[in-house]
Amino acid sequence: MPSEIVLISVGGIDRPGITSRLTTLLAAHDAHVLDIGQAVIHRSLALGILVQLPEGTESSAVVKDVLFAAHEMGLHIDFSPVSESDYDHWVNEQGEPRYIITTFGVDFDAHQLADITGILRGHNLNIAVITRLSGRVPLSDQRVPRACIEFAVRGAPDDPSALRRDLLVAAQRDGIDIAIQVDNVFRRNRRLVCFDMDSTLIQTECIDELAALAGVGDRVQAVTEAAMNGELGFRESLEKRLGLLRGLPETALREVAARLPLTEGAERLIKTLRSVGYKTAILSGGFTYFGEYLRNRLGIDYVHANELEIEDGRLTGRVRGDIVDGPRKAALLKGLAEREGIRLEQVVAVGDGANDLPMLEVAGLGIAFHAKPKVRASAEQSISTAGLDGILYLIGFRDREIECDLAMDPG
Repeated sequence: MPSEIVLISVGGIDRPGITSRLTTLLAAHDAHVLDIGQAVIHRSLALGILVQLPEGTESSAVVKDVLFAAHEMGLHIDFSPVSESDYDHWVNEQGEPRYIITTFGVDFDAHQLADITGILRGHNLNIAVITRLSGRVPLSDQRVPRACIEFAVRGAPDDPSALRRDLLVAAQRDGIDIAIQVDNVFRRNRRLVCFDMDSTLIQTECIDELAALAGVGDRVQAVTEAAMNGELGFRESLEKRLGLLRGLPETALREVAARLPLTEGAERLIKTLRSVGYKTAILSGGFTYFGEYLRNRLGIDYVHANELEIEDGRLTGRVRGDIVDGPRKAALLKGLAEREGIRLEQVVAVGDGANDLPMLEVAGLGIAFHAKPKVRASAEQSISTAGLDGILYLIGFRDREIECDLAMDPG
């Protein structure tokens, strides 16, 4: 009797020992396990075991033993024969391109999930695995909920750009964030995260805060807005804004630093990254004074920004050394990757302005964070609804892992 391939599908209430008992029975028949997978949703078990029975083995004997055990454990069980040609076809599918779709927001309803899965179907992508990364939340919990679902999909979309565009439109329509990444060895092996500072790591533009103290807030803010939208070159805008701050007392820097508002999720993100050995950096067109303040507060590893020139206790309206603009940020990111001995694919870059795009483009994972529409459309990934700690979902963290890492981190 030739060998047979059988798919055993098991369902029922989950409890310890089910897989152990079934595999022990299969071992008694010298079955070869070709694949196995399991999922549990609200204590409901779905277990699949694909086995090859040895030549000469009566499949009816295996079925009888497994059925009896399933009955004793109160399980539902099905047996499906699989032909060698079907098995070979399934094996060959492992060479297909694979992607990870991460979607997160305050909560999910069936309409949002139908929107996402409909797009995947329309681009000929097959969902292989669905994983919830966010933790379970009691119905009585009054905190603002967070929800994250990760889809592992396979297939080759006819137009990857159209797929990304459709997902971006769906994210805006449904009020959620959706990211798509190639599923490769680097996706869960990032080692360095580089942040823009103003309006990314902190919820303000430091130069606007200084301008308010100098009485030129409206004029400086107008230039800042033009630069963020890409309507004005960064160098030109920085020179214009700094010129308006000429003569401002150095004490204004301390006053602004003392009230810098961190972006939601910044502390949780950086503490988690630090606990698992990530390096972090600030690459900013802002000022080193505030970058160093954040380095000490959060435990940032590297700071590169513009150094304000100060003479006789007052700002001169100029900076010392090279200006950190968009191209400079990208060059600094590359230099840090080389210094850390890692590949660019292992670097994450996060920013919100047009001058962040060069570093977002060279990083393995570039994220536009609460960015202007032009920047969001140009970046590979974007976060518009969550805090900075939403980045943890994009690199594959589960909530339970995050809380565990935070509990172990003494910092």
